[in-house]
Amino acid sequence: MPGAPAGASRDGADARTPRLAIGAVLTALRDDFPDVTISKIRFLEAEGLVSPERTASGYRKFSRADVERLRYVLTAQRDHYLPLKVIKEHLEALDRGLPAPGAGSPPPAAPGAAAPPPEPSPGPPPAPSPSQAAGPAGDGGMSGPMDADAFAAAAGLDPGQLADCVQYGLLVPDAEGRHPAADLPVARAAAGLARHGIEARHLRFFRTAAEREADLVEQLLAPVLRSRAEDARDRAAAKLAELSALSVQLHRGLLEARLRGLLPS
Repeated sequence: MPGAPAGASRDGADARTPRLAIGAVLTALRDDFPDVTISKIRFLEAEGLVSPERTASGYRKFSRADVERLRYVLTAQRDHYLPLKVIKEHLEALDRGLPAPGAGSPPPAAPGAAAPPPEPSPGPPPAPSPSQAAGPAGDGGMSGPMDADAFAAAAGLDPGQLADCVQYGLLVPDAEGRHPAADLPVARAAAGLARHGIEARHLRFFRTAAEREADLVEQLLAPVLRSRAEDARDRAAAKLAELSALSVQLHRGLLEARLRGLLPS
């Protein structure tokens, strides 16, 4: 996650910074977050994660601190799959000058500190799991389909392991045998588990569980997607991100609860 955003109390330099309209904010964020929309920004405001000023006529005006706050939220969702409730708790702690709760949280920067230069977009984000460290970080800027050899090398799999992942349904190549770069997090997780003696055939229940979760999420999103409202897709995307994050949180919590007794206290 990036350094902490500027807190609620803005310094004099920030107060003198010209305020941005919501369209300009969208432009500032889109290089790093191509899927962000005006509806998404409004949704985050409605959830209390950012509080832009309003003009007398009701138009939103965002400060530099507001933009960095949005960047913090979007990064936490994309790279760490945190639910909005947890992100809000982190921001409230940072606003009080406290460290963000939870291990691995970013260190707080001084309120009003200059924002770091934006980093290049890393492409499809890796899953936030211990196996992430097993392979190369990110996807090296790769995008689009990759041939089997390049994909296996990027994931840390040997050709036989890649074939096993395909055989057991963990990875699905296209008709030409190519793999999307977006599947690298799955492949890297499989590579990391393989180093611990867990083979692709042992992972079939993960795929089955994910399919069932996807079916449940699809049912929950169906009413929103059927709506004819202009922002239906944006609301569905926001809800999908929230449900996905909660699902990951639930899975991790249940697994940790079951494994807690393995080590002596």
